[in-house]
Amino acid sequence: MEYIGATGVPVKLEAVPVEEGIDFHFILSFAIDVDPSGNTQNGKFSPYWADTLTPESVAAMKKSHPNVKALTSLSGWSLGDKVLRWYTPDDTQQWISNAFSSLSSMAHQYHLDGIDIDYENFPRHNSSFAYCIGELITLLKNQSVISVATIAPYHKTTAPYIELFENYGDVIDFVNYQFYTDKVRKPKSYVEAFKIRAGQFDKEKLLPSYEVNGRGIQGDAFFDALSLLEENGFGVTGVMIFSADASSSNDYYYERKSQDFLLNSTAEELCALSLLLHYGRDPWLVLLVMGLQNAPLSNFEVLQMTLVADMASNNRVQDANTTGIGWSISC
Repeated sequence: MEYIGATGVPVKLEAVPVEEGIDFHFILSFAIDVDPSGNTQNGKFSPYWADTLTPESVAAMKKSHPNVKALTSLSGWSLGDKVLRWYTPDDTQQWISNAFSSLSSMAHQYHLDGIDIDYENFPRHNSSFAYCIGELITLLKNQSVISVATIAPYHKTTAPYIELFENYGDVIDFVNYQFYTDKVRKPKSYVEAFKIRAGQFDKEKLLPSYEVNGRGIQGDAFFDALSLLEENGFGVTGVMIFSADASSSNDYYYERKSQDFLLNSTAEELCALSLLLHYGRDPWLVLLVMGLQNAPLSNFEVLQMTLVADMASNNRVQDANTTGIGWSISC
């Protein structure tokens, strides 16, 4: 997940490195239901991202990289000096209808696959956010306007997003929690913060996040945190980065390294599948390897060595290192 276009930097999609074999989601930032003066528009969203992110550039990027999806993020923190807030519509059904119509038009124009929800300020008494957003996502998905929906809470907005997730979690695909707002700078602290948010949201949908040249954990310590997450039983299935605007100054180092990390994890999962296919004739081994597929990747070597040891002890193989089972051979 890569936020792009929020800061006014003339960033271009084609400048961002995208590896094959991995789903890459660009999140155009932001679509906002206000006019240029900041007056609310009752669900009528307009694009406020960088002018360089044109419909033609999105179409070209998706054509050259079929693994790319494009989303737009709703709201964000501010428009210029105007701080944006969720407001309770006078008529929630009209707001949902207007939002559906305007976002459907935007999705068609910009070749969008989904939306991200990034409202960051709420009134003290909020009773409409979860319903309006949940119903909007459901409607957009049911009408095949979008196929992906994500949410982006941070530590001050967990309550409304937990309510949204508890009631509409089945139509939410990923949680782009803003861990950089939790003020954790060490890998161990990052893991502890992740454990807290995993208890609030679905750990399988929760993505670790990084702010380039920003708050929270910085530099290669972030990748140490990803490895530590796996060692603690969390499968790292994706990463959220904010943002491509900042990464343009460092040749997209974090995008490149994040994709390498995820591709290496994918290679380990494929190795597990190859073991399943090769040893599927043995019911006990099938159960073990099927369990291995769903186990945290940090346990992969341990489970694999268990498999090799069991096979060797039962004289199933003469030399585990020559059968394609060995970690360094086929995996």
